Amino acid sequence: MSALVVRGAVAVVDGTGRVHTGDVVSVDGTIVASADLSGATVIDATGCVVTAGLVNAHHHLLQTAFRTLPGTRGIPMRDWLPAMAAAYSAAGVDPELTGLAARAGLAEALLSGVTTVADHHLTWPSGADTVGMARAAAAAARDLGARLVFVRGAARDDPAEAADSADAIVRALVPGAPGGISADGALQVAVGPAGVHSDPRETFDALREVARVHGLRRRTQANEVVDVAIALERYGARPLDLLEEWGWLDADVTLAHLCDVSDDEIARIAASGASATHAPGCDVPMGWGVAPVRRLLDAGISVGLGTSGGGSNDAGHLLADARLAMQVSALVGPQLPAAEVLAMATAGSADGLGRPELGRLTPGSAADLCLWDVSGVADAGVADAVAGLLWAAPGRRPRDVVVGGRVVVAGGRLVTADEDEVVARLFERVGR
Repeated sequence: MSALVVRGAVAVVDGTGRVHTGDVVSVDGTIVASADLSGATVIDATGCVVTAGLVNAHHHLLQTAFRTLPGTRGIPMRDWLPAMAAAYSAAGVDPELTGLAARAGLAEALLSGVTTVADHHLTWPSGADTVGMARAAAAAARDLGARLVFVRGAARDDPAEAADSADAIVRALVPGAPGGISADGALQVAVGPAGVHSDPRETFDALREVARVHGLRRRTQANEVVDVAIALERYGARPLDLLEEWGWLDADVTLAHLCDVSDDEIARIAASGASATHAPGCDVPMGWGVAPVRRLLDAGISVGLGTSGGGSNDAGHLLADARLAMQVSALVGPQLPAAEVLAMATAGSADGLGRPELGRLTPGSAADLCLWDVSGVADAGVADAVAGLLWAAPGRRPRDVVVGGRVVVAGGRLVTADEDEVVARLFERVGR
């Protein structure tokens, strides 16, 4: 038995809305109410707020290798997409690059308090070793100690090839695993086209069938500005009309972005049981607007939080995006409280992945947690330490991070890898 105790915190946010100051105890990677603690490892949380590990519900890890590229900032999406595609083509997307980008993106995630990342991988060159690419991303997560949800996406791919690839990835990475989730919960496979702006009904149908066969979660992007414009031009319908008609408005589906949604569309999403992912760190700089999160939540829709990728956001720091989400929410309704946005970044994101054991610090939950030092000058004068996690200290990073009861970040440094080596290998591969 491997027991871990986190003791002495200023506050423990358990993900259910409860805040307390007691011990957080885990045994063999699972949170427990109590245990024999003789011989347990004790982490001193004096001066810290303890939260569940953050869950990034929408990322594109490959884009970690393509941040701040000339010609990709401040341009319309119709120009941004080909600019990014040209960069991918020049670099040559293969298992090596996929693994190195994932390694850098996941290292950044852990150092930012994110213990689970949903990687919506959309770039699959014709003839590429797709299983090898998925294996490389999964290996990067395993080596670093992060949890990965690998989403076999599609963006203008041949529908049959996309489905065959998705099926092969499931069989290679999580063979026979219920819901496409590995026995230890460290790896999950899901599927999802980029959106109706890039993929026809045939792709949605083909990936839906793969999901049905293997019991996978489904994800797609909907109702960004360009998504709405292209759907109206191409089909004479809005994206959610098409998703509903194509069987992609259902309880196993998560919709990212949703910047432009009507009250009727919100009601239909709620009735379907689908969940949502808010990605303000992408939507705001891309000019897509601000998703009406308050209206989504009030309708009963589960809302998570994601960063999206390095080509639009340029950072995988989910707590920074939680801060942004809180701040810009006042532009489209009443301001969201910090505690509610923190819940979106933990339990809300986990629920959209079909993973109720994540994003919480309650008995039976996975022992994924972060210690945030709130004793420094950046928190001086803060009256509410939990609210201060978001309001104070932009760019805040955790002191320690634990995944499945294993310490992966200690004193703000990776335990599982050499940061300098991670950075150097990626720069070497992309020739920058």
